[in-house]
Amino acid sequence: MSNDTTLSWTSTDPLRSQLFSQYGTLYRFDTSNINGKTITTLFRAVKQGREDRIAKLEWGANGSLGRATIGRNMVSMIDLVRPDGAPFTRVFTGPDGYQYRWRPDPYSSEYILEDFSGNLIAAYRPIFPAKKYNIGEVHGELCFLADGGKGTVLHPPLMDMVCLTAMLNRILNAQNM
Repeated sequence: MSNDTTLSWTSTDPLRSQLFSQYGTLYRFDTSNINGKTITTLFRAVKQGREDRIAKLEWGANGSLGRATIGRNMVSMIDLVRPDGAPFTRVFTGPDGYQYRWRPDPYSSEYILEDFSGNLIAAYRPIFPAKKYNIGEVHGELCFLADGGKGTVLHPPLMDMVCLTAMLNRILNAQNM
């Protein structure tokens, strides 16, 4: 497990947060209000001082789930966090066409991500109390298993989708939805 990757997640508000490691910020969520619409953009660091836009989320009325543009594809946000029977369990279809499932770990406060075969590939762990770093307060960790998803979980576009769906799950879980 020494090759696993843990990203520290700043802010209690996932819509305005960063995911970083010892190498610096890897992902950043930026939210703004444009012409009365709330839009969240997910950026991935590609080089020092340069980011690529990964996704744009246009929220519905009163912060409800709206639509997401991921690359050139537009999808309903509900398709990224489809309920899957058990409380707080949600599924999404990854960029590889396979289904992935976020679910609460019954033995901890973590949310775990399983691939289509039920293998653990990532987990989100809330941190109480928050840890302080130069980049900001850390309120959670997103842990990727190096061999998860046949070794693809640590590479875009799957890693991008995991970060995006983890953020949406944080929001829905905080609202007890």
